[in-house]
Amino acid sequence: MGYYHKKRGLFLGVIALVFISTTAYKNDYFEIAKQIDIFTTLFKEINMNYVDKTSPAYLMEESVQQMLKELDPYTTYMNEQDVERARIYQSGAYVGIGATINATEDKLVVMEVYKEMPADKVGIKAGDEIIKIDGLAVSDLKEGAVQFLNGKKNTTVSLVYIRNKKTSEITVSRGGLKPKAVPVSRLLPSGIGYIALDRFTKTASKEVEAALKLMLIDEAKGIVLDLRNNPGGLLQEAVKIVNLFVPKGQVVVSTKSNVETYNQTFETPKQPLSLEIPLVVLINQKSASASEIVAGALQDLDRAVVIGKRSFGKGLVQRPKPLPYGSQLKVTISRYYTPSGRCIQALDYRNRKKDGSAIRYDENQYTAFKTKNGRTVYDGGGIQPDVVIGKERPNKFIERLLKSSLVFDFSNQYFYNNSVNDVEGFSLDKKDFERFKEMSLDKKYDALSESQASVDQLKNTLEEEGFGEMRRGFEDLESSLRASKMEMIESSKSEIVAVLEGEIIKRYFYREGMYSYFLTTNNEVYRAQEIINDQEVYNSILK
Repeated sequence: MGYYHKKRGLFLGVIALVFISTTAYKNDYFEIAKQIDIFTTLFKEINMNYVDKTSPAYLMEESVQQMLKELDPYTTYMNEQDVERARIYQSGAYVGIGATINATEDKLVVMEVYKEMPADKVGIKAGDEIIKIDGLAVSDLKEGAVQFLNGKKNTTVSLVYIRNKKTSEITVSRGGLKPKAVPVSRLLPSGIGYIALDRFTKTASKEVEAALKLMLIDEAKGIVLDLRNNPGGLLQEAVKIVNLFVPKGQVVVSTKSNVETYNQTFETPKQPLSLEIPLVVLINQKSASASEIVAGALQDLDRAVVIGKRSFGKGLVQRPKPLPYGSQLKVTISRYYTPSGRCIQALDYRNRKKDGSAIRYDENQYTAFKTKNGRTVYDGGGIQPDVVIGKERPNKFIERLLKSSLVFDFSNQYFYNNSVNDVEGFSLDKKDFERFKEMSLDKKYDALSESQASVDQLKNTLEEEGFGEMRRGFEDLESSLRASKMEMIESSKSEIVAVLEGEIIKRYFYREGMYSYFLTTNNEVYRAQEIINDQEVYNSILK
């Protein structure tokens, strides 16, 4: 019974925190107490009377996870073990091997290796599949496998991995510095400074500030701040970066909630480095959270021209809340708003489609706001650039394709079979693109197309219900579907090639090389320099 009471206390804490945080104390307390009583009684009756032996811990974990699915993907629950692992990792006492790892069912896949980190020094490459850690099979370690890669600094870990169907074993020393937040900063031949920021870590603002100071000394004509593919990070770092270009005491972002104490306003804390230097910010669909705060604030204050594609639209704020017995809830407490009053959030988790997916705000639902100079800007999720380059959003199939493992797998194959000696001389040719199209037809990637999944489901249903002979009628449909898929890929060739080339370049020249490659080939970077060099155009956009 003691174990039951512990679990009951845990769930009461979860429900109370989620419910109170999202209702601002406005709901009927009797209704809250009533629902909690019903659930705890039901939970007890199931565990005491069910025909088979139950696992109270498992049932509770599943019920909590199912409840949180009804909210948003950023509200998450961590059990005691998860909290402890996170605490150790964040304390700095444990370090990794200097690589980004993705966990699958029975192996760990290296997604990216950081330059001059331990993994890089021993020759680990993106695409390597780790199957054993210190003699233990990854498939046996399950979801905890990634944690076994971490350990105390200067200790070693033995790895067995598969590369291009060949199995190898290697010993890696743990340690090394974390990757820089600014992988590339340089003065371009045009006299314009370029700063790439790909994460908002504790050192992000200091790194941007150091790069900016050097460029001001070199009398740069303007600055291009590249936030593309930056998923965000620390809010305070975003405020400090905006502060480099705007006066002290300027509102950068505010948060609004149903709970009064969560309503906050964040202002720039000190004097800027430069109020005058022309500034362009680059964003795309993968620029999220803190990236959107920086881009949105600088746009609202008419301090920068924003170029690229509409950003991701992650405008929800989370805060950790302790729960009984060492567990924790990370709960969404408020929404971000830019200085003009725009909400960054793109998906409406309060209203969902029949399949349960969140609804994206439609253009006819957008609300107009005014920048400092009186320009009209809109909410609707994410930051809409002043100058849009390419398609604002690809169709759903292309979007899924670019996020899929197909891009990663194609890049691995290219790396195994080709040599690239120079960043500037690299480009994919027609044959390479045709091979990519052929790979997209592989059954392994059928899930990229919802339409194909629907066809497969219907065929299986017909088979189960005895209409198997009708399956032959799908051959023409599937043939047409494949042809249409090829046409879509061909029509989005430039966008797909840009993603592929960036991913491939990372294999040879790391993240730094990818940004260097973009400097020589990228339309957004070229357009940014063009606008900065034409003060009349630059000023006309901001006024």
